[in-house]
Amino acid sequence: MWKNTVISRLLNIEYPVLLGPMGGGFSTPELTAAISNTGGLGSYGAYTLTPEQLLQAGQAIHQLTSKPFNINLWVSDVDASLAAVTAEKIATVQALFKPYFDELGVPVPELNPVIPSKFEQQAEALLEVKPAVFSFIFGVPAAEILRECRKRHIVCVGAATTVEEAAYLEEAGVDAIVAAGFEAGGHRPSFLRGADDSLTGLLSLVQQLKARVRVPVIAAGGIANGKSIAAALTAGADAVQLGTAFLASDESAASPLHKRILQTAAAQHTVLSKSLTGRMGRMIHNRIAADISYATEVLPFPLHNRFLGPLKEAAAAQGRADLVNLWAGQNAVGIKAKGAASIMRGLIAEVNELL
Repeated sequence: MWKNTVISRLLNIEYPVLLGPMGGGFSTPELTAAISNTGGLGSYGAYTLTPEQLLQAGQAIHQLTSKPFNINLWVSDVDASLAAVTAEKIATVQALFKPYFDELGVPVPELNPVIPSKFEQQAEALLEVKPAVFSFIFGVPAAEILRECRKRHIVCVGAATTVEEAAYLEEAGVDAIVAAGFEAGGHRPSFLRGADDSLTGLLSLVQQLKARVRVPVIAAGGIANGKSIAAALTAGADAVQLGTAFLASDESAASPLHKRILQTAAAQHTVLSKSLTGRMGRMIHNRIAADISYATEVLPFPLHNRFLGPLKEAAAAQGRADLVNLWAGQNAVGIKAKGAASIMRGLIAEVNELL
């Protein structure tokens, strides 16, 4: 039976189907709980939250479900290069983007490059929440954090975009690895090489990881329906992770503009760009990504993301999809705005027919 895998047993879930931990304000306790309550593993992307907000989110999820759920954090949430950014560099990037601000009638914001990492404090809050699963991207937490997770029987799941990253994660002692294929929406979680040098397709990456590591492998990237779930499991994955499929759901906190565009033909044209956040991510094609090439220097993350925050907020409010990053994986075929539990049940029914 397809649903009985090492991951479904490890996580104590009915189906080896995981919600992608959509950070950056897209996750909600309701979405997380809906997936867990339907037999999968709900996830909450918490990397932007303060420790206090993370505790509140965890409490809200616990009130909505008694089933296992996952909280996701970014190990590296501040680029090391931020420490060396100069006023001249900031001024150059501000000038480069000023025409877009002017077009929307938004003032170019002043910037403070001093941005401390929140990860260690967030990890302390996560241990207090005690989710069934702690997943992370952009690296590996300190050994002490992983030990504390084991004491609390929290399953630790890292993300890899290359075989080398998977081997690194396994050596660190993670319990499972997400194979983040080139097709995935959102930020590319590479941490050993540049994201632009870590672009393996999902089915190839799954098979490479299964040949190299002993821990279970979770396939992520371009999986949005029963056929792609079946393909990933047939390729050897022990579970699948879907994000874009639930991004337009009723419980998602994505903007109305984002949800609407996901259901149009425009969602089939995605690009990889760092021009809207400072780190490479896959999004629906937009004007800024087209105008400003990947080779163009922008500010380090998260300073660049903060810099463009007012612009993107105004663009969304004005319905300007051409000036905002609308995250999406390469397979947005058939995306519907309906309840997450309904989407989940439809996926399960489709896989049951196929496998």
